[in-house]
Amino acid sequence: MPLKYLPATAEPEALSEVLKTDGACIVEGLLTPDGLAQMKSECMPFIDATETGRDDFTGRKTTRTGALVARSAACRDAVMNPTIVGGAKTFLKPYCETIQLHLTQFIRIQPGQPVQPLHRDRLAWGGYLLPELEPQFNTIWAITDFTKENGATNVIPGSNTWAPDRSPSRDEVEYAEMEAGSVLVYSGSVVHSGGANVSDTDRIGLNITYALGWLRQEENQYLSCPPEIAKNFDPELQAMLGYAMGSYALGYFTPPLPPGQGPEVVPPDFLFNGKVASWGDDMYEKVSARAQDGAV
Repeated sequence: MPLKYLPATAEPEALSEVLKTDGACIVEGLLTPDGLAQMKSECMPFIDATETGRDDFTGRKTTRTGALVARSAACRDAVMNPTIVGGAKTFLKPYCETIQLHLTQFIRIQPGQPVQPLHRDRLAWGGYLLPELEPQFNTIWAITDFTKENGATNVIPGSNTWAPDRSPSRDEVEYAEMEAGSVLVYSGSVVHSGGANVSDTDRIGLNITYALGWLRQEENQYLSCPPEIAKNFDPELQAMLGYAMGSYALGYFTPPLPPGQGPEVVPPDFLFNGKVASWGDDMYEKVSARAQDGAV
C-alpha cells in the first residue's frame, strides 16, 4: 500500500480518515522556506551539540534534541500549526476530552546509521493500552529532503489495523520520501522506523507528537518548558504543553502558600492568570454528558 500525499490545505477530517485506514500519510509543503530557515537558525546550535544515541534503537549515529518549545519560536509555531492540531484533535477526540503535546525532538540521522528496528510508538506506554484505543497523533517534519538513501522514515501503511502479535517484514515497507517542509503524519499504532542513511549527508526531521490528555507524556513538558518560560506563551500553547485541565478533575494542584493566603484547589493555568474561574463549567458539562452516555 503506497503512502498517500495530501496538500497543505487538507481538512482535519481528511487527515483523520487516512490515519484510520492507512495509519500514515504525507502533507506536502506545510513549512515555508522562510520557516525552515528560521528553524535551522534557532535550532542547529542545539542539534550540533547533541550527543549520539546510547544503543541500537536510539541510534549510535543518530542525535535526538528536545525541549524545543522552550528553545525555538519556529518550533512553537510548528507545534500549534492549525492543519496539524486540527487533525490531531479530530483523530484523538473519540478517546479524550483534551489532547496534549507528547514530545518534541529533532532526529538527525547521520551517514552510516543502520536502519532502526521496526516498532510502534504506542509502546511508550508498554502493552497496557487496549489495541482499539489510539493514543497518539505523530508528525515528522522534513527539515532536509527525505530520500530512501539518506534515511527517510520506513512505514508500513495499514499496519495500524494489524493484530498486536503480527510480525512486520521489511518487504512491506514504504519510504516517506518528501521535500523539506513536508510532514509525515502517522498514528501511534502504525509500524515504522528510522531509515538507514547510506548517503554522505545528514537527514534531519522534527518529531512532534500529540497524545491523549490523560496519559503520561514521553517528554516531561513541565520540566522541559517550566512555568517561568511558559508564562509568556499564548494560552493555547500553554494548554497544549499540559498547563490545563485534562478533564473536569484531572490535573489540578494546590498552590504552596501559607494557611489562608490562597485557594486550596486550582487548575494549572492559575499559574499564569490567577483565576480559579478559568476551570470553567464547559469541561464539567462535557464530562457529565459523556457519563450519561455511558462513555466514562
